[in-house]
Amino acid sequence: MLCLGIDPGIGRVGFGYVNEEGSALSGLTFGCIDTDPDLSVQDRLNMIYDEVKNHINTIRPDVLAMERLFFGQNLTTAENVWQARGVILLLAAQERLPIVEPTPSQVKMAVCGYGKASKSQVQEMVKCILSLESVPKPDDAADALAIAIAGLSLWRIESLREMSR
Repeated sequence: MLCLGIDPGIGRVGFGYVNEEGSALSGLTFGCIDTDPDLSVQDRLNMIYDEVKNHINTIRPDVLAMERLFFGQNLTTAENVWQARGVILLLAAQERLPIVEPTPSQVKMAVCGYGKASKSQVQEMVKCILSLESVPKPDDAADALAIAIAGLSLWRIESLREMSR
């Protein structure tokens, strides 16, 4: 099972692929899609769409995991992130790619076993779980790998629920 994890944003979208074979997880590739802040929001969203589509069509994941986000303070930032999420959700629907949306605490729980783990704890555990030589950089890429790890876990749980119906 191959999962594409996405850490959405308008300025930077983190992505990471995690492959699950039996009980072993491995990170395939990860990185970020950076958009130019001088571009219009529409052009930035179009760039995100094109880049994520290229990744999906090149690597062909089985499932896409994107963190479910909650915002309390900065509504302008929230609006832009929600727009980027919408573009990625649309693309996943067009590609008939199943989606799981773990919450931040579910990501921390899946990776660290503790729903209130710190960012550095999550990054170190991603490194250990995927047997990487160092913590993935930038942070958005490490977050995307953590989201993919959680996504595989949630996907397995959802699949078992459907089978038992």
